Amino acid sequence: MHDNFNCFFLMDNVIQDYAWGSKTSIKALFGIENPENKPQAEMWMGTHGNGCSKIEVAGKSVLLSEFINTDKNAILGAHTALNFSQLPYLFKILAAEKALSIQVHPTKEQAEIGFAKEQSQNIALTANNRNYKDANHKPELIYALTSYQAMNGFRAFNDIVNTFKRLDIAELRPLITYFQKHLNAQGLAHFFMGILALQGGVKEAAIEKLLAFYNAHPDAENAELIATLSKQYKNDVGLFCPLILNVCTLKPGEAMFLNACTPHAYIKGTGLEIMANSDNVIRAGLTPKHMDLEELKICTRFEPIAFNDLLLAPNTVDGAFDYPIPVADFKFSIYHNQAIRELTIHSAEILLVLEGELVLKQENSQTLLIKQGDSVFIPAYTKKYSVHGTGSFARAYN
Repeated sequence: MHDNFNCFFLMDNVIQDYAWGSKTSIKALFGIENPENKPQAEMWMGTHGNGCSKIEVAGKSVLLSEFINTDKNAILGAHTALNFSQLPYLFKILAAEKALSIQVHPTKEQAEIGFAKEQSQNIALTANNRNYKDANHKPELIYALTSYQAMNGFRAFNDIVNTFKRLDIAELRPLITYFQKHLNAQGLAHFFMGILALQGGVKEAAIEKLLAFYNAHPDAENAELIATLSKQYKNDVGLFCPLILNVCTLKPGEAMFLNACTPHAYIKGTGLEIMANSDNVIRAGLTPKHMDLEELKICTRFEPIAFNDLLLAPNTVDGAFDYPIPVADFKFSIYHNQAIRELTIHSAEILLVLEGELVLKQENSQTLLIKQGDSVFIPAYTKKYSVHGTGSFARAYN
């Protein structure tokens, strides 16, 4: 029934101009113009209501979500339509010039409960005290295109205690003493939530002493980062987080998976991000926005992540890099210098050209030339297609 349909749809994507975004990186890497010289923080490829992509169908520009709704089984694939009823992932280019807020994403179950609760309380979806924008979880993968600095997961219990004992900030001594006696999840929860709850003069004095320590020890680990963050987020409790969370810098081509219930923040760099189709964020510092500490505590797993476990190594299959994602919402692969790549598909896909030019071919349908920065939506009914050329591309699917 879809023999006469197009299989390849060039996408027209929304670029979000959040204040922390880079004005130059997306243009430099992908040739995507920025005529108004605004921050280009995120380019969204997908059907999320806050920034749905458009495609051209029969000469008219339509929302990708509307096109999918014309025949979900054929376009998404029967399995995806049954299990998700919509495109289950959101694919982004993310370019951070300034640090994003430290945040935690809820599990699916937490999101369903939290969303229903806030709906029943009639809190507007746009309200600044709203935690849950939808009833979905938001696991995500970040793939670095440039050097990419981030925080992800708690450091080892002893690491945190020893670092804060070295600082010896009087206002924090009771928290440290308690944590030292309870080197477990409960102790970490008490310590982390205690830091985030600091207020008024106590908070200001503690931050002043933190900055004084690192001014006096400019070669200490994370001194430069804390100085930078203090300029971006003056007098913010999140300035303590580089001492509590793992700080890592991904090299181009490295990737990291961010689990539900794990505090994390992107600090600086440009990468590809793919996530479940959700906008649920519970903040934990480096933000002027609403912080709901009660909800944050419920949604945080207070367990350390070993630094060596942060990177997600790909499986190499026929020269493709397939990232082993532990959720069903999305899959992600990178392809370099393939010459000809035959792909069989069972779900709707989005391709993004990272370098060079490529030609897409579908035997009964069309041929499409695409270049760096182009993104293409490919419906499940395509079944098979081939990619020709030695450029590199990213593939989002499920």
